[in-house]
Order: sequence, then structure tokens, then C-alpha cells
Amino acid sequence: MKYAVALIGTERNRMRTTLLMLVASLALHTTAAELPPRTALDDYIDRADDSHAWQIAATQEVEGTRIVVVDMVSQHWLTDAEVDRTEWRHWLRLSIPPTVSTDIGFLYITGGQNTDTVPEVLDPGMIAIANATGSVVAELGMVPNQPLVFDGDGVPRGEDDLIAYNWAQSLPGDGSRLALDAMTKSAVRAMDTVSAVLATPAGGEHRVERFVVSGGSKRGWTTWLVGAVDDRVVAIVPIVFDALNSEASMRHHFAAYGYFSQTVGDYVRHGILPRLGEPAVSKLMRVVDPYQYRHRVTVPKLILNATGDEYFLPDSSRFYWNGLRGENYLRYVPNSPHSMQGTDVLDTVAAFHWLLVNDRRPPRFSWTHNDGALRVVASDQPESVLLWQATNPASRDFRLAILGPAFTSTSVEADEHGIYTARVPAPDRGWRAWFLELTFEVGAPKPLKLTTEVVVTPDVLPFENKPIHLPTSITVVCSATDPAKARDAVHGAPKEALAIDKMTTEILGDRLYVNWTPAGDMRTSALAIGEFLEAEGCGNGYFQLESGEGMTLPPAR
Repeated sequence: MKYAVALIGTERNRMRTTLLMLVASLALHTTAAELPPRTALDDYIDRADDSHAWQIAATQEVEGTRIVVVDMVSQHWLTDAEVDRTEWRHWLRLSIPPTVSTDIGFLYITGGQNTDTVPEVLDPGMIAIANATGSVVAELGMVPNQPLVFDGDGVPRGEDDLIAYNWAQSLPGDGSRLALDAMTKSAVRAMDTVSAVLATPAGGEHRVERFVVSGGSKRGWTTWLVGAVDDRVVAIVPIVFDALNSEASMRHHFAAYGYFSQTVGDYVRHGILPRLGEPAVSKLMRVVDPYQYRHRVTVPKLILNATGDEYFLPDSSRFYWNGLRGENYLRYVPNSPHSMQGTDVLDTVAAFHWLLVNDRRPPRFSWTHNDGALRVVASDQPESVLLWQATNPASRDFRLAILGPAFTSTSVEADEHGIYTARVPAPDRGWRAWFLELTFEVGAPKPLKLTTEVVVTPDVLPFENKPIHLPTSITVVCSATDPAKARDAVHGAPKEALAIDKMTTEILGDRLYVNWTPAGDMRTSALAIGEFLEAEGCGNGYFQLESGEGMTLPPAR
């Protein structure tokens, strides 16, 4: 049973303006003059730190591509009195093609563990990008450095758990000690290192001083921030971080689901999301919300998101897209989870990077959404246009893990004016998500796929009036051949063994809903009840992090 992923580890309707959308609209129209000229992030990046160092740890040749592995120290973060490991160390792996034809490098930010040894397994995707574009590709690992143990805590923390815990400990608003500050500085120092290594004989004596920066999830978050603080960045490709204008986006998340997804569980149990809107939380959120830096990030941007993301809703771009500056390109990948596993997303990355290093402008098109229709006007002719759509008859929820690969496509042809139009009505029951995808042959080894924003119809948030700040309870939803048997078993189990307090249950079809208040640690309780239900034949489960007592049931059931 893989219930507690995060708990245990880690048609716009213009006629209907809700308070939530009004708040978002006001945020979108904030002027650059109202944004801070400097933030705690800038102060941290500019702070002198003489610990930056590097040495070449290994080299090898792979079919003409030179691989150079660098052991790099990016910085010291916090003090020995605050954390068990202040030195941030990274493996930085460079793929140098036989012919380097550009001074633009590609920096891809990834994760990893502090205990990782010299990387020996090569990433064929990064090597392919290097060879296809004639550019050096650098993979920066261990962002953030993890696990870390904070003073007075004693718990090894990584990924979202590390970020959320550190965030909570930084309240009431000290933005100078956030892990995301250090994650950003890691990438800044990686660019320094790449330029230095490539200038040496071992690096081929190449000159690389400009960078396209990319990364996924928290590293996508970092990608945005690097673009805001370093002028060497000529383009960014953030992947699956669909949470700019973060407070509005996460309120939208809750108003659509009626609870927080288990994947953002670390930000719930560390008290960040239940305190949205409180001054201290808002102050820290502004430091690391990329939307606050949009006036700086004017370089070309390719934003890659997943329609089935477990963290973010597919229409999250509504909170930031119209406020971005410069040239902006978007792709929502259909039937993709947060991991983008099994998709062609790297082909899109490679094609975009190929255009940049060859000084070619990506295809241009624009879209409008009104009167229930999406209309696309393309300045550059696409090879094909597809309408993708999926329907959930029960909930405003399009997560791949919940709905499955429900998005299907149909071809769309241009009218006599060259306009591509799609009109998708609301379903009789539930919600429908839809968007247009354009494929362009640009001269790169692979075509470039771009999309419009995703429209959800009806544009109704079923839980927009539900309070967000109440104490957390948990609902587990699982499927069983005999859900009544599992229900009776969980009611008969000792509450102490399951680490629960109050409990209620509900059966809908083959699904059992169990809501409880944790008696102690949320993760311990979730693990206990998840294992118990699995033993009782109730599997394929997921958690809902509720605001207050009681379970959230599908609103259109």
C-alpha cells in the first residue's frame, strides 16, 4: 500500500467573479514598482562565502562525448549550532559533445543524497541534448543537500520535509535562512564552476558563460529563482512547479478539492498551508515565490507542467500566466504525473534548447478563451493541432493517480481565417478539463510541442467557502471488494494501536472513507491505519488532509 507518499516521506467564466478570483486578479495587476527591489534571497546570494571550491573527480568518453564529474562545494549554510552539516557538497556532471558550437550551456538541477558516491550511471537524456545541440550539459546533483538534522530536532529531513520544517522554524519571517536560498546559490555556484572547469585542458578549453537553466519540482522552483538573481541565465525551463503566485494557487487547490493533497502533506503538518494569509507566512512566501520576481525574469521561458500532477491543479497557470514578462511558452503534458515519467518532455526541452543555441525564435502563437471557446492564432504554421480533454463526473480532480489516463485527443483544423477553434461544453455532471496542443517542426531532431492553458468547465470551485485554518484531520480513501468488512474491522481495532482519536467512516460504492484525528504524530498515525486497512483488503488508497473534523466526499457524487 503506497498511501502516504508525502505524509510518511517526504472556461474561466468571466460572468462569475468569486472573492478568490478577485484576490488573484489584484495580484496579477501588481506593478513592478510595487515589488521589492531586493529581498532576503538577494542578500543571501550576494553574501560572501569563500567555501566555494571544486575538483575533477572522474572523466570518461562515451561515443565521443566527454563526461567530466566534478566534486563541488557550493557554500556553507547556517551554523554548526543550527544544523549537523553546514557544508553543501554536490556532484556536478558535465557532458561535453565532440563539437561545442555555442557559449550557452544547459544546467539541469537534480536531487540526490549526501551519501551519494561518484556518479557512474550516465543520463542518456542529458547526453542526447548535448549532442543534439552542440552545447555542454551540466547536471547539478544534491539540491538540496539532504538529509539534514536540525538542532533540537534530531530527525533527518529531506525534500519537502526539509523545506517545510525549515520554513516553519524561520517564522515569524526570517527570510535569510531558507533552504531555497541555499538551493538557489547552489545553482549560481554551479555556473561559476562549469565556466571554470571548461576553461581548463581537462574541460576542453571551452568558453561557456551563458546558461539555460532547468529542473523539476523543487528544482523547478529553484530554476525560477536562479533566473531572478543571475544575469548569465538566458532562458529557463522550469518543470512541474505550477505554483507561482503561491498563496492564490494553494487556496485554489484547497477550494477545488476541499482538502490538501497528501503530496503537500509536509507543508500541512509543519503548519504552513493551514496558516495561509497570516502575515509571517506571507512574508516568507514572498521571498521564495517566483511570481514576486516576474519583473526581473524577462528571458525566454518554457514552462512545462503535467495535467495529472499530484501537487498542482491543471488550471494553476491562471494565477500567473498573464503577469509574466518577456517571451513565454507553455506546455501541459497530457496524462502525465508529477514525475513526467513515460512522457516525451525531454524532447520538448531539447527542441527548445536547440532553438536557443541556434539563435532561432520559437514558434509564435496566441490564444483567447471566451464564450466557451478556445481560439488559437498562429503566426507560425503548426504541423498539427490537437484538442485534449478529460472528464471527472464526481470531482474537480484530474490527478493521474485518481482519474487515470483520462485525457483523449481529437484533431482540430484551421478555419478559412487560419484560426483554430475548440468549443467544449460542460459535462452533465462533474467537471471537464481541456486545452489545445500545437506541434511544430522547427529543424531540431525532435518537434516542439506547445499548448494553451488548461480550461476547466464549469469554472466552479465546490469548496470555495470552506475554512482552511482549522486543525488537521486525515481521511484515507481505499478500495475493497468488501468495504463493509474493512469498515467493521477498523472500528473494532484499538484506537491506541492506530494512533487515532475520533473516527468516522463512509462507504461509497467500493470505496471506504475513514476520517480520524491523529493522536500524536500525523505520519505515525497514517502509516498505522494504512497498513491496517491493507491487511483488511482495502488498497489503492490515498490521503486527504482535511481542515477540521470530518471527511470531504466527492461533490458531484
